[in-house]
Amino acid sequence: MEETTRTADQAVEDMADKAGKYLTFVLGQEVYGLEILKVQEIIKMMDVTSVPRMPAFVRGVINLRGKVIPVVDFRIKFEMKTMQDTEKTCIIVVQVRGEAETVTVIGIIVDEVSEVLDISAGQIEPTPAFATGIDTGFILGMGKVGEKVIIMLDIDKVLSTDKIAALDRVA
Repeated sequence: MEETTRTADQAVEDMADKAGKYLTFVLGQEVYGLEILKVQEIIKMMDVTSVPRMPAFVRGVINLRGKVIPVVDFRIKFEMKTMQDTEKTCIIVVQVRGEAETVTVIGIIVDEVSEVLDISAGQIEPTPAFATGIDTGFILGMGKVGEKVIIMLDIDKVLSTDKIAALDRVA
């Protein structure tokens, strides 16, 4: 019984740690959220220079005010159907923390940026259990805002350290 209480208390504490401001964006029909403190800026879509021998989800690099940064196409990263870029397609520039506490600046291409939401602990549910072998470690939780469910992403885990090392070599 005490173990169950401690686990429930831990779950409440975990949700409180995840509460805060999230930049929401759309990919297909789904709404995702990134911790606002990880977001450096949002820029309109620009020409991306492709780099040979990169993983398929790496669209290439851009020159952002004199600094070359890698750009990841989140549709491909999340194994979604690719689409033509639209006037709403944009790049969210994020700071990703690596294994050795290094910070890498990476652009992520999304269909559309929505808004910044303040998501409280009471609005966050743990990631549901899926079949074994399905990695959901990159999902912080599920935010319930009105009728919407927002998939709250841990950008450090979405772009895990082995992938960051490859991207660092590009930039």
